[in-house]
Amino acid sequence: MTHLLPELSFSRNALEPVISGETIDVHHGKHHKGYVDKLNSLIPGTKFEHMTLTEIVRASDGVIFNNAAQAWNHDFYWKSLIPKNTPPRGALLHAIEKKFGDLGQFTSEFNKASAGLFGSGWAWLVADARGNIDIETTSNALNPIKQGKMPLLVVDVWEHAYYLDYRNERGRYLDAIPKILDWEFADRNYSATVLAAAV
Repeated sequence: MTHLLPELSFSRNALEPVISGETIDVHHGKHHKGYVDKLNSLIPGTKFEHMTLTEIVRASDGVIFNNAAQAWNHDFYWKSLIPKNTPPRGALLHAIEKKFGDLGQFTSEFNKASAGLFGSGWAWLVADARGNIDIETTSNALNPIKQGKMPLLVVDVWEHAYYLDYRNERGRYLDAIPKILDWEFADRNYSATVLAAAV
């Protein structure tokens, strides 16, 4: 199976001024593509060559895991972004209010966790099999599906995600990105988690 670089659901400049078209070109067209291409070069002749990307992430380690997980994480990151967002609602909003008090407090806690991540990695909103939500950060290529948790949305905290637009000011990037988080995507993921737990 050859893995492909997923198309973005928005145009290259649709996330401006939060994320520039130049950053999209480099981040999606070079960094993300690089992980996909490297993975495709590594898996022929291995047990992974006919697996889906998610299956490879769950079953692999070492260099294959690093490239598969980075390809998966980036795809999930792009899906977590939207040019104009709407606030969370329904069951997900209730879960946020139960855990954090309100959306503003969640955003504050999420930004604090993201800013506190040393080095490169990811900040996730996750749900467990019971529908409980939490904030997690992972270093490098690691992601929550390795621990059996369901990611709801993610923010990329590698420097290449923000350096062209914000230089070394990670905090300004983190302050801006809530404006483009796709809460409808997160809600679909949360609903799927709760439904799966009920089966």
